[in-house]
Amino acid sequence: MKLHFMKYRKISYWISGLLVALSIFSLCTRGLNYGIDFAGGISMEVKPTTADYTIDKMRHDLAAFSPELQMVDGNSILVRVGLPKGATDAQQNERVREIKDILGNKVEYSQVQIVGPKIGGELVRGGILAILVSFILMSVYIWIRYRGGYAVGSFVSLVLDFILMFGFFSVMGLEFNQTSIAVILMGIGYSINDKVVNYDRIDENIKRYHKMPMDDLIDLSVNEMLRRTLMTSISTLLAMVGLYIFGGVMLQEFAIAMSFAIVMGTATSIYISNVILYHFDLRDTKY
Repeated sequence: MKLHFMKYRKISYWISGLLVALSIFSLCTRGLNYGIDFAGGISMEVKPTTADYTIDKMRHDLAAFSPELQMVDGNSILVRVGLPKGATDAQQNERVREIKDILGNKVEYSQVQIVGPKIGGELVRGGILAILVSFILMSVYIWIRYRGGYAVGSFVSLVLDFILMFGFFSVMGLEFNQTSIAVILMGIGYSINDKVVNYDRIDENIKRYHKMPMDDLIDLSVNEMLRRTLMTSISTLLAMVGLYIFGGVMLQEFAIAMSFAIVMGTATSIYISNVILYHFDLRDTKY
């Protein structure tokens, strides 16, 4: 069965435009939910003194502080707690005392660190720089690899992927930290790879079917690659489902964001980067 993707190209433009508008609106009004990495906070590495004091019990005891807990080095636990914006040194020290009062003698402290606003600001700038450099490098690769409509389609979908990824973090209120930067870059890298594979098939069919209308040729190419695209996406999504279920609380948001990146990359490959090619005379394009 041949699916007619090009038939719905105008609808794909409208949907993409609405999603971009929603993303920009959310980023302007709600912003990003910065994690401890960027906003500052308290980081403690502790070791329970008894075997029955589990990470779940610790999470329950510290629930008022919305902590991030992660097992490290076997039986040690990394405790990360956020601080109010603009917290003073006295407030930071008071929060440490409150946590220690709650945990009492149930844990031993390996290290206690306070990530101040200055360090958080430096990490934000570093994260932004990493994204900008990655965007530039991907754009250069697209320009070298493609010309004409292929370059335009790849670049437009690349920009769209970045906007939608940031918008997703803002709309869903997911914590934005250094791991989020990795998710965005991994997701967009996945998306670009998918587009390159589709473009290669389209170019092969252009050389093979000289007189076939562009909309039919693009539909043919997408249908030929659809099985490969869906199998790759589904297998990766299943891995994210397993990570969400068995990876613990710390990895759930990673799995959610990565799942969105996979779906987004697949959708923009089919309905954006390929659809844009319809407006160009690819038979005169050399790359």
